[in-house]
Amino acid sequence: MSDTDPPRNATPAVPRLALGGWSYYFLAKLLLAWRGLIGLHALENLAFAALLAVPISDRRLRRLRLALAIPAAIALLYHDSFLPPFSRLWAQRGQVAGFGIDYLAELAGRFVNWQVIALLAVGYVLARIAGTWLRLGAVAVAGLLVMALLPGHDDAALSGTATSATAAGTVAGTGATATTPDQALAAFFDNESRRSVPFGQAGGTPFDVIFLHVCSMSWDDLRAVNLDRHPLLQKADIVFHHFNSAASYSGPAAIRLLRAPCGQPRHGALYQPAAAQCQLFPVLERAGFAQNLAMNHDGHFDDFLSLVRRQGVNAPLLPLAGLPVPQRGFDDSPIHDDGAALARWLAQRQRDLAPRTALYYNTISLHDGNRLVAGPDAGKGSTATYARRAAKLLDDLDGFIGALDKAGRTAVVVVVPEHGAALRGDRMQIAGLREFATPSVTTVPVIVKVVGSQASGGTVHVNDATSYTALSQLVAAMVARPPFDDGRFAPGDYTANLPVTRFVAENEGSLVQQLDQNYLLKVGGEPWQVYRP
Repeated sequence: MSDTDPPRNATPAVPRLALGGWSYYFLAKLLLAWRGLIGLHALENLAFAALLAVPISDRRLRRLRLALAIPAAIALLYHDSFLPPFSRLWAQRGQVAGFGIDYLAELAGRFVNWQVIALLAVGYVLARIAGTWLRLGAVAVAGLLVMALLPGHDDAALSGTATSATAAGTVAGTGATATTPDQALAAFFDNESRRSVPFGQAGGTPFDVIFLHVCSMSWDDLRAVNLDRHPLLQKADIVFHHFNSAASYSGPAAIRLLRAPCGQPRHGALYQPAAAQCQLFPVLERAGFAQNLAMNHDGHFDDFLSLVRRQGVNAPLLPLAGLPVPQRGFDDSPIHDDGAALARWLAQRQRDLAPRTALYYNTISLHDGNRLVAGPDAGKGSTATYARRAAKLLDDLDGFIGALDKAGRTAVVVVVPEHGAALRGDRMQIAGLREFATPSVTTVPVIVKVVGSQASGGTVHVNDATSYTALSQLVAAMVARPPFDDGRFAPGDYTANLPVTRFVAENEGSLVQQLDQNYLLKVGGEPWQVYRP
């Protein structure tokens, strides 16, 4: 027996608890959580770490554990991230299947954040250096324990929302005392369920009401591409600066606008039948306005046209055959030129003998995934061409208002976006992702322009927190007292005492509400957390 051989009766070494290379996985997640890039579920991660650290002497069992641990680690990372719940992705699998290869590649590229990659690379190097004198597994577990046992920043923020919630209840006019975010939310919806705006019979000078419903344009988007002072906005008679569209997807946003006369319902209630007094276009029709319907697309995606029909918009759809097609959608569907589509409607309106009409026009020229078919930007990603497409759309809408004036029409034009494009994204949502209906996505530039009458006093800027009930009240006031009877009107007469609406916006599975200075996010059954963009 050599000097280096162990004694025959030596006890075999007992495998010790160790995370090994998995330490870097947990350290990386702690680093991302520290930067606010993910929301770490400490207890779940501790349980996973414990399973990984348990010593297993059998090589085959170790390999089996590794084979199971890799997909589990990916799933846990997804759970920790701010990405939508997998159930939401699965529910939208039919829509995703319609995406073109180019758009899927563009979406995939948005998940690559070079700053995050650099952060993780630096963290890895520092961990390797520290690993020469520290047990990284123990450091990772200690970090998870601290996060599990100590109150986090979000908990601390939520613990101070009692007075904010009470104030929110007072603003909503409920008179109730709310001490938690859930109670404040319940008070909000209770108050909204009692709100409604009556429309009287139209009288005085006949005019048209034109709603231009724009997909994917928020104040944040316009600021990102330096279009927030476009001439269309400068020439408006009324501009809403804090209008909440309350949804970040087209279908729910269309329903909310087309049910504008009533208070804000919960997301789930949007797909239930609405009371007669809540359907905007039937209400306007009873007031004396014939219905008109136009879009710059065929409305097939997500069954959008049928959704609009179910809200009581029963007018024939303006035909688009022969109009220019400057863009293709992410499913290669044609997207027609807004200027040409609106010009066709105006030509049709000139032949129409109805004294009053209400037009619903929907445009998807700014939709994510669109591709220009000609010019120097043809084929480029939708993010790269957003500025050009937005400028063209705003020019077209401005030109349409000018054409109405030149044709001698009397009209109230309302530009109201569905939601933003999330052009810049933030730490909790990548660019283009709108699963969380945050202020940067749902605070949209709503403008009102009266054509055929001269405004006095300049543009009125509405800076209160508003939503669809305020817009309904304004339109109802113009129906009752047309701003054309004297040839001049004061915009401020129609914006006085508009109803204020606290910020609450939601999609299926997630909701954002403002309490005091914080925006709180709730995803499914998860606890409330402060949304930190």
